[in-house]
Order: sequence, then structure tokens, then C-alpha cells
Amino acid sequence: MKKYKLENFTRGWVIGDFEPSIIRTKDFEVMVRYYKAGDTEEAHVHKLADEITIITSGTFKMNGELLQAGDILHLLPGNPTNFECLEDGATTVVKTPSVMGDKYLIKLN
Repeated sequence: MKKYKLENFTRGWVIGDFEPSIIRTKDFEVMVRYYKAGDTEEAHVHKLADEITIITSGTFKMNGELLQAGDILHLLPGNPTNFECLEDGATTVVKTPSVMGDKYLIKLN
């Protein structure tokens, strides 16, 4: 058994085709991240990857939709998203495949 600390990984990404990672694979990526109310992420799309975001705790707004603990959002390649944390919380994200550079910042109207 090996023990790790989430804080030692880049922005919570622990599995995927990058370093550091617990398991290096091109098949998928996994991220767990804690947020404070007011944290945001710029609007973006993925051209190749499916992304599943699980709201683990807290309240978030993505694509104008209110999401709370237990909600799951599935973004297909090309689906735009933006992100705002409304109440301290955490998300778990799974993306497949793991493709470096497959994040394209966009402007949403």
C-alpha cells in the first residue's frame, strides 16, 4: 500500500497521462479538488475528451445550471462549460481519454 497527499498533485489531477500521477495512463484522467465560494474557472471545451463532473459537496453553477452534492454533469466533446463555486465544496472529475492540451478556452455569451 502506498499513501499520497492530494496537495502533492497538480490542481487535484491524480490519474492520467501526466506527471505527477499515481497511475499514468492515456485511457482516462481523475481529479478531486476542493473549492472556496467565489472560485471560478474560465469557459472551455474539450475537442476529444468526455468529461464527467460529480459534485461531491457544496453548491456550484455550471453552464447556468445550479448543481449540488450528488449531481453529475456529463460534457461530450465540444460541449462548452464554465464554472463558479457558490458554496465551499468539492468535485470529482473523470475525463476520457487523457489527452494533454485538450482544453480550449472560449468566450460564452
